[in-house]
Amino acid sequence: MKIIDSHIHFDQYDESKQSQILADMEKDQVEALLTVSMDLESSMKNDVLSCKDSRIKPAFGFHPEQRLPSEREMNGLLNWMLAHQHNMIAVGEIGLPFYLRQEDSAIDLAEYIKILERFLAFAKKIEKPVILHAVHDDAPIVCDLLEKHDITKAHFHWFKGDSRTIARMIQNRYRISITPDVCYEREIKELVAVYPLELMMVETDGPWQFEGVFKGKSTHPGMIHESIRQMAIIKDLPIDHVYETLYQNTKDFYDI
Repeated sequence: MKIIDSHIHFDQYDESKQSQILADMEKDQVEALLTVSMDLESSMKNDVLSCKDSRIKPAFGFHPEQRLPSEREMNGLLNWMLAHQHNMIAVGEIGLPFYLRQEDSAIDLAEYIKILERFLAFAKKIEKPVILHAVHDDAPIVCDLLEKHDITKAHFHWFKGDSRTIARMIQNRYRISITPDVCYEREIKELVAVYPLELMMVETDGPWQFEGVFKGKSTHPGMIHESIRQMAIIKDLPIDHVYETLYQNTKDFYDI
């Protein structure tokens, strides 16, 4: 019944919460935390955290739901990532700013696409997987870019999109990861029903907080056990099989 949290912002928890999560990992059968980064500062924090505890597996990148980096900032991040690639499990979190554009229609998507392409080219060069923030209308654009750069090891975290894009992603064997909102969100339940189990992982995206039975609770990797129970019900599969498949999917995809 081992699990791996395939997408968590571990550096964004305060030290007491970090300590509690690490202390709970053995009890909760959590083998590893794949912690993604927001920018250079975040990447450096995750790098330090991973050096202190080998169960923390860091990805370095630039989260798209924020202002564009300057050319100097972008070069500084990529140069740092190149120097620390030995400790980097993937390039991420990267993608396009869907939610930011709902707040500000003046945002130039083309500039974010340029940044994303630089990260994709970098990931291809150093042969690392990519962890993607690409939902709704942005997902087909990102699929185009992945195909353009011939990247097959792509992980779409907390994915939401239309049926045509889902079919395309399945055909390309892109991975998705499911959050605890599978316990109460119809859209995510429907996604789990159609997406092949062998292409799925599980995540928390912590410290993002959830609703339903998790309302008011600090997000914790242990919540993944309830996600997996729900996925087994949706898939009508033995829960042991779902646990083992999700666990092995993550280990194989990230080579851990």
